[in-house]
Amino acid sequence: MSSVKLLVMLSFMAVPAIAEAKPPLRDVKEIDNELYYIAIANEISEYCPSISGRRLKAIGVMWGLRSKANEMGYSDTEIRAYVDSDAEKDRMRAKGEAYLAQNGVSYDKPKTFCTLGRKEIDRNSAIGVYLRAN
Repeated sequence: MSSVKLLVMLSFMAVPAIAEAKPPLRDVKEIDNELYYIAIANEISEYCPSISGRRLKAIGVMWGLRSKANEMGYSDTEIRAYVDSDAEKDRMRAKGEAYLAQNGVSYDKPKTFCTLGRKEIDRNSAIGVYLRAN
C-alpha cells in the first residue's frame, strides 16, 4: 500500500475520534453553573448563622450532575479530576468572590451574607433554592 493511501486511511479513521472530543467540564455550563450556585449557597450558609444550606438537596443535585456527565461521555475519573482540581477550585472561588462583592457582601461583615442569602431565598433564585432561613 502506498504511503498516500495509508495517510488517507489513517485520516479517515481519526475523524470519529475528533468528532467525539468532549469539552472540558468547566465549559459544560449546565454542570459548571450548578456547581457554582451550590458553592455560593454553601459560602452564604457558612457565614450567616440565620441561614442554613439545603445540603441534601445539593447532594442529590450533584449526584444528578455526575450522572449527566457520565451520559455525556465523561468518566468518573474525568469528573473527579475536574472537581478535585486546585485550578478549578481557584477559578470557582474567584468567580464566587466577585459575585459576592458585586452584591455588597464583605467577609468582615457576616450580616451582608445574610442580606444576600435572604434576597436569594426570596427570589427563589438558582442560589436561593439551596438555602433555608432558620
